[in-house]
Amino acid sequence: MHWLDSQWFWWATALALFALEAIAPGTFFLWLGFAALGTGLVHVLVPSLGVAGLWIVFAILSLASVWAGWEVRKRRAPRSSDQPLLNRRAAQLIGRVFPLDTPIENGRGRLKIDDAFWIAEGPELPSGTRVRVDAVDAMTLRVSAVD
Repeated sequence: MHWLDSQWFWWATALALFALEAIAPGTFFLWLGFAALGTGLVHVLVPSLGVAGLWIVFAILSLASVWAGWEVRKRRAPRSSDQPLLNRRAAQLIGRVFPLDTPIENGRGRLKIDDAFWIAEGPELPSGTRVRVDAVDAMTLRVSAVD
């Protein structure tokens, strides 16, 4: 009897794949581990299956389990949110109008929004001018004067 023809080989392979999944998570090795467990079970039920037959069973079960894993992941994928800007505070400011806290000089000024100060970039404008937030670049608001 060859060591590849032993059911213990498949149990050990499954255990090694589960351990590999624990070390490098990504849920890929998990499904291959399930395929190895299935191959070990097939080997217990059909002990006359040769080494080549067991590898074919492992290949088929691997494909099936990875496909099943993708299906599970697809079903669990997050749905699109009804509030896509919920945790993106700066993006929530686009289109809103605020007075300038400090004038925009040399292309930069400052806005006070609620309890926070934001850097504003735009054309030269005096303090107190009402500006609309047109875009956000990191934590800098690009603004234009409101008519």
